[in-house]
Amino acid sequence: MSIYRAHSHRNGVPATPQELRSRGVRRLWIVTLCLVVLCGAGVVGWQLIKASQPKPMPTPAGVSNDGGEQGGMTVAGNGPTTVEVYFDLLCGNCRLVQSSLGTTLDDLAAQNRIRLVWHPVAVNNGLTNPPGYATRAANAVACAADFHKAREFAAALYENVPRAGTAGPNDDQLIDLAGPVGLNAPAFAQCVREMRYEQWIGVVGQRAAQRGLPTLPAIYVNGTPLDQPTSTALNIALR
Repeated sequence: MSIYRAHSHRNGVPATPQELRSRGVRRLWIVTLCLVVLCGAGVVGWQLIKASQPKPMPTPAGVSNDGGEQGGMTVAGNGPTTVEVYFDLLCGNCRLVQSSLGTTLDDLAAQNRIRLVWHPVAVNNGLTNPPGYATRAANAVACAADFHKAREFAAALYENVPRAGTAGPNDDQLIDLAGPVGLNAPAFAQCVREMRYEQWIGVVGQRAAQRGLPTLPAIYVNGTPLDQPTSTALNIALR
């Protein structure tokens, strides 16, 4: 008896060709169903993995790892020395240092003696009513960086620092303040309104806290804190 015929018997009775075809069709459906189930499980598993992965965090142009992962943004220069500045746009001392040291930093960056990295933080959110202007202002400066206007726009914001206890400029007013420095792009306005870099501003603040800043503004030259935020101290540190 052949092997084929031996396997074709059931209870000693040979299977008919129709029965053999029916068995083959059933086997084919079973295999197909199994494949469909396995593929479906694979797709579901992949979707779950994708869902569990965090969405990429939007970051402004020139984002830098100085001071921690994605902790700053390069706003000017490509020199061998990295100068980092931590500031809050509601910080009165930051405004004073910017007015006294800003020109020196800009000149050094223009000469490519330094790479100027900014870390906009929002530690003074509670000074406005309602709270939150420091974050909105920092986000707007990050938006301006996308158009290479961060320094000019920050200067405009420093000239319009709100009084403690007030609300500060709203989104429309922030956008209006950007006009005179050449920021008229609809994409900039959208970036401001949607708070595109709010999460990134939070990361900058976390990295700043981990670094243990002594005060604001805080300036680092190649990773070393500058004792005094003055042009004299900066030039000595650059020697």
